[in-house]
Amino acid sequence: MNYSKDGITIAAMLDTRRAKTTGEYPVKIRVTYRRVRSYYATGKNLLKEDWERLGSTRQQTLLAVRKDIENSFELVRQAAEDLAFRGEFSISGLNDRLKSASSASLQRSFENKIETLKQRGQIGTMMIYENALKAILRFSPHPVRFGEVSVSWLKRFVDFLRQEGKSQTTIAITLRHIRAIINDAKREGTIKESQYPFGHGRYEIQEAEGRKMALTLEQIGQIARYEDGHEATAKYRDYWLFLYLCNGINVADFVKLKFRDIVDGEICFVRQKTEHTTRMRKEIRVIVTDRMQSIIDRWGNVPAPDHFIFPILEGREDALTLKHKTQYLIRAINKRMSSIGTALGIGKISTYTARHSFATVLKRAGANIAYISESLGHSDLKTTENYLASFEREERQKNAELLTRF
Repeated sequence: MNYSKDGITIAAMLDTRRAKTTGEYPVKIRVTYRRVRSYYATGKNLLKEDWERLGSTRQQTLLAVRKDIENSFELVRQAAEDLAFRGEFSISGLNDRLKSASSASLQRSFENKIETLKQRGQIGTMMIYENALKAILRFSPHPVRFGEVSVSWLKRFVDFLRQEGKSQTTIAITLRHIRAIINDAKREGTIKESQYPFGHGRYEIQEAEGRKMALTLEQIGQIARYEDGHEATAKYRDYWLFLYLCNGINVADFVKLKFRDIVDGEICFVRQKTEHTTRMRKEIRVIVTDRMQSIIDRWGNVPAPDHFIFPILEGREDALTLKHKTQYLIRAINKRMSSIGTALGIGKISTYTARHSFATVLKRAGANIAYISESLGHSDLKTTENYLASFEREERQKNAELLTRF
């Protein structure tokens, strides 16, 4: 790893002036300009013998170290080249540039994002970023510079998460939020296109195969008729049915419904998930069926325009308390529905199942995809098509078997 141009010489070197207690020496990037030298840490330490065989090794651990050193070298080289191109190169200028780059760490950018989301009251999204940051800190407690987030770094990070037992769904969510942070850094000019690690030919995020969550009408009917003599079971069963009948409404929107949202026999609401991410306010309308009205009559508050339909919120909650109450309700519904699913032999049922079942039942009945998309509150048809695609394997399997009944 050597670079020499415009009087600037850059090289990766083993700094043997002082050994670590382990007998290793720090690997540094040395920059020489007009007989002045400056050294930049890579965060890597090696034994002399490992350094000497670094260029020809096939050992996986050393290959990973070499890749990280190359990333540090490239970070210094690109900063030097950029300053030289502008006619502004100096050792002090390079120091300032690299100091700025090092302070813009992945972890620091996550912390800034989390604080911004907290101030906006987007607590659900904030918590996802918090979980992603915790995973990064477990993998790398020291600050990770953007230049270090390479394809190699991402692969090692994913291997680490798999060793922790994380599902592919969790891994994909974490990677998507890292990508979002790096996209922001690229837009701000913190990293260049050549440093960007995601995309075709680089690192591509593997999405988990969709799990079958949609129920049939027959199964939903069994749930609607299920009784075990416990009032709590009946209440959370009815809450689940309301989610299903109300266009698969998310629990975060369900808890905020008020009687004033019922207009001419229709519930009108805007999805919290898309309220801050779409240009146009997309209102969803749902006919209040007899079954929905009976659930409101049985479990709802006293009707008044400013009253919540269901007695979950008081109206004085801050964003964090609102999120906690929503999560508690989700857990309560899921716990009861899991028991019902076991009793009926249906399998695991959750609040998410209600949304998927709403969409899939309509699709199986021949409903127009545009109508399903509008009912779900999706911003485009492609989202709806992707949403439905993974739930119909059972249907394809059944149809394939019909072909051999001769």
